[in-house]
Amino acid sequence: MRVKRYVVDTMPDAMHSIRSELGSDAVILSTKEVRVGGFMGMFKKKKIEVVAAVEDAQKPGASAKTPAALLNIPRSAVPQAYQKAAAASSAPAAAGANEPAARTASSGSEAAAKQTFAEIAAALSDTLENKGNVAVLPAVQEEEEETGYLEADEAPIQHSAAPAAKLASMAAIDEARNKKLNAASTSELESDVLREIRDMKQWMERIARYSSGAVELPEQLEQIRDRLMEQETDAVLVDEWISNIFDQWHEEGRIWTPEEFNVRMAAQVEDFLSGRIANGIAPDTRIVYIAGPTGVGKTTTIAKLAAEQLFRQGRKVGLITSDTYRISAVEQLRTYAAILNMPLEVVQSPGDLQRALFRLESCDLVLMDTAGRNYRNEMLVAELQSLLAKELKSETFLVLSLTSKSRDMKKIVEHFGRYQLDKVIFTKLDETGSYGPLFNVLNDFPLKLSYITNGQNVPDDLLAATKDQLSGMILGTGGM
Repeated sequence: MRVKRYVVDTMPDAMHSIRSELGSDAVILSTKEVRVGGFMGMFKKKKIEVVAAVEDAQKPGASAKTPAALLNIPRSAVPQAYQKAAAASSAPAAAGANEPAARTASSGSEAAAKQTFAEIAAALSDTLENKGNVAVLPAVQEEEEETGYLEADEAPIQHSAAPAAKLASMAAIDEARNKKLNAASTSELESDVLREIRDMKQWMERIARYSSGAVELPEQLEQIRDRLMEQETDAVLVDEWISNIFDQWHEEGRIWTPEEFNVRMAAQVEDFLSGRIANGIAPDTRIVYIAGPTGVGKTTTIAKLAAEQLFRQGRKVGLITSDTYRISAVEQLRTYAAILNMPLEVVQSPGDLQRALFRLESCDLVLMDTAGRNYRNEMLVAELQSLLAKELKSETFLVLSLTSKSRDMKKIVEHFGRYQLDKVIFTKLDETGSYGPLFNVLNDFPLKLSYITNGQNVPDDLLAATKDQLSGMILGTGGM
């Protein structure tokens, strides 16, 4: 029995492939529509998955072979398929005792093959319905046809008992081993879950003590808490920081000055930022995608990044924009490119991308502006990533405005998360006094803060984020 899976564009293509490979006797077991290809789960093409099967032809000369030595064994030791084959062949064997024994074996083999074909079709149907995968079942072994005979009398069946006994022994060993492994895995998983639940319970109890007012906080610590809440920082994050400082103060058992409370809280904030701040664009990065919604300042940010890489890092920079929905965006970036003496390519289709990449091949770094209007279908960004994924190292920067609400920021990050974001840039620092949403985003998503912009000047108003500056901003003790 041969079972094969085909993924084609049309059913005529499938029929042609099946007939050419499996022959005209092949049977289609199942068909369904699937999506294949694409990039990061997007832009997949519709295909048709066809599963076909054909019975293997009996090997020529098999019936002429001399049968092996026969043993009388119980009927229960014979596989079920051969028992059914014996039942099917017993009647003609009794009626024509003069027929060759090989014909009886051939009839039994055909019955077994038909039964096996039905079992394979049923298994394939169930598997494809549940998981969409092709089931693989043991094929009918031709060597059984060559060495096994079925007597006309049903009671004793002539067959070698060694393979059946060996298979039964192996199955028992595998079952015992699987039970042991499953038990060990289940025990380990349960231990991990219980440990996580216990840690979470302790953490929640500690947070609840301070957030409910059951514990009286020192006046200076209460003021710090109010300051953080005014900055629109998430309450859970604030209570975690406050509880850590309170525990330190309580363990030392002495009076702290207001300055000491500020220093300890600054250290707490900086500890939170550890591992959440990146050092700009990596030296070996060849292409940077700039994503973000409309109105956050992507075009101006790209100009600042280009100038920073040109003047401070000494890299030759090329620009690409796919934001053709806004003519002003293209013209604005074209003006910056002319001032900085950088090549600019405007793309509207995947074909344009290939030509643009050839023209920018000599650049050390390529910055690409994406369309903010139609960000739900970033076809050009995905096409560019798929073209360069094997050759160039890339990074994806998400641009967010600090003037946005914390809830809106989180929704934006959730949407753009499909593009495998690496770093985040916060803009319009000079237009707001609330910095809590910045910390909320870093706390909820695995993004690293790279830059902050605080004005329209290119390239001066592009700042590299540092821990001490950020802690000073949110605590009101300093800033950028």
